Amino acid sequence: MSGVEDFTGSSGRNETREEQLDRNWAELLQELRVLQTGVQILAGFLLTLPFQNRFESLDAFQVGLYLVNVVVATLTTAFILLPVSVHRRLFRQRLKETLVSSADTITKIALAGVGMLSVGTATLVFDVTGGRTAGLTAGGILLSVLLVLLIYVPLRLNRRAAGR
Repeated sequence: MSGVEDFTGSSGRNETREEQLDRNWAELLQELRVLQTGVQILAGFLLTLPFQNRFESLDAFQVGLYLVNVVVATLTTAFILLPVSVHRRLFRQRLKETLVSSADTITKIALAGVGMLSVGTATLVFDVTGGRTAGLTAGGILLSVLLVLLIYVPLRLNRRAAGR
């Protein structure tokens, strides 16, 4: 090849380390695109609420939850954009491993933000439409389900794969 040794890491692929990093970077970008769409939909929904007539009838808890959701949406959007900013700063500096590693961590934070935003938005909707008990119940159940889906299942699959 081009002076770079072949690298066959845990993926079992016959690729150089540079090729693996390029593939990992492309996969991370695709994951961020998926996250971005979800955040845009939820953030767009949140940003339209203050312009609805019923918004004025929200109580202090609902307004506070709404504002927390807006902050989470904004921060999650920033985390989704952060790997692109890091890439611009590290571009052509032969720091692809640093880029991929940091983007992996950043993507995990963004994923947590999407989960929090989903739970917070659903809690707000249930609270406004069904009352406080319905909102808190729905929020608690959704938080539990998302913790299982986003943390427990991947950890379990990782352990299962490591045991093979």
